[in-house]
Amino acid sequence: MSDFESRWNPQSPAAQQRSGAMLARLEALRALESRAADVSAQSLPVFERRGQLLPRQRVALLLDPGSPWLPLATLAGYLQNNKDPAHSVPGGGVVAGIGFVSGVRCMVLASDSGIEAGAIQPMGLEKILRVQEIALQNKLPFLHLVESAGANLMRYRVEGFVHGGGLFRNLARLSAAGIPVITVQHGAGTAGGAYMPGLSDVVIMVNGRSRAFLAGPPLLKAATGEVATEEELGGAQMHTSVSGLGEYLAQDDYEAIGMAREVVARLGWQSTAAPVVNAFAPPRLPADDLLGLISDDLRQPVDMREVIARLVDGSELLDFKPLYGAATVCAQGFVGGHAVGFISNNGPIDVAGANKATHFIQRQCQLGQPITYLQNTTGFMVGKDSEQGGMIKHGSKMIQAVTNATVPQITIQCGASFGAGNYGMCGRGYAPRFMFSWPSARTSVMGAEQAARTMQIVAEAALARKGQTPDPERSQAQYDRIVQMF
Repeated sequence: MSDFESRWNPQSPAAQQRSGAMLARLEALRALESRAADVSAQSLPVFERRGQLLPRQRVALLLDPGSPWLPLATLAGYLQNNKDPAHSVPGGGVVAGIGFVSGVRCMVLASDSGIEAGAIQPMGLEKILRVQEIALQNKLPFLHLVESAGANLMRYRVEGFVHGGGLFRNLARLSAAGIPVITVQHGAGTAGGAYMPGLSDVVIMVNGRSRAFLAGPPLLKAATGEVATEEELGGAQMHTSVSGLGEYLAQDDYEAIGMAREVVARLGWQSTAAPVVNAFAPPRLPADDLLGLISDDLRQPVDMREVIARLVDGSELLDFKPLYGAATVCAQGFVGGHAVGFISNNGPIDVAGANKATHFIQRQCQLGQPITYLQNTTGFMVGKDSEQGGMIKHGSKMIQAVTNATVPQITIQCGASFGAGNYGMCGRGYAPRFMFSWPSARTSVMGAEQAARTMQIVAEAALARKGQTPDPERSQAQYDRIVQMF
């Protein structure tokens, strides 16, 4: 390992401009995240009258004070429930993240019952499926704080029913893998929602508030004519004393959360924690520099080693094959004392770069060290020389290496992520353990200008075959429309 000699001047006008643009994007992101919390908090008077805590209050009480909390998929469903950017509420109606409960790293999922009574939104379901998969891959105890009105039947779509089955399947997969599934039933769980506690290893219910039944009183009467109260059908007292669905009965949300913390404390899960690592030094180069390194104009170049050096311990890295396939960056370093490999891009991925990345991935698998991909590429190199040099074949080898890697892979979209470059750099379709995105990153089948110019050339060629001359105004209008779409 060697100290990285940075050539970046964070005080330069370009750095200041980029930093300002990134901070503006971050401010917009935080405002959207706050919007979901603010809308949910509008239900506080109702929750207080019922003697309940708001969903985010429950999560805060569950987590260890002062411990790290990594929220996940905070923008899920944005512009889908409402096409108006000023009024769309992101988050998918659920709160999810990784945090520490009684010293144990856990996946925490909570119904945001302050919004539409916790009714499951389409992207909220996708979000639940994703965090279940993360819990399974990373062996995280799964804590579910449930209070949901179930599916919104006014916006029902059959595909939601299909995907909903995957939610319950994943709960069974977690238990089968020996990963504890703990549910705190704060409110209702009807029909499919009743299987959430049913498929859990431990269920904590709140007296007078928890309800779980396959058919609530209205459906029961409609289906069979039978009349029953909610408590008779699925109340907390009944389920903890008669049906056996619930293991513990709490008197309120506070006690239920306390019970959940005690259950986690007694899991004995500490034995599966990550091994102790050697003492490490934080990056020598300041993390704030990351704000200004990548331009909003993704055509502006950046040496991604500058990014890596601000992530690794002591800003020390070992550049792998630095003179070969130079536009593809492969480096080794330590993050928090853990050995990690990095793959990034200082331009398109050419034949040499693809071969270099393939070799590096195989080496990391041999060493048993995880790989972090920092995406910043317009894709695989095109052109006569590239095609004749075997770009398709060598790019495919890189994709095969990514697909079959035996170590954890984490992807961070930093700048451009276009075309097959997204695939070769472990995009979403290649199932990275985690995928994060900088607010300025963009991903698509190709760059907007390239797509627009491609269609322009195709249209002009079609007119030429008919002996017609292109209309410049119409051609420019089409160009602008495609750029805007991308």
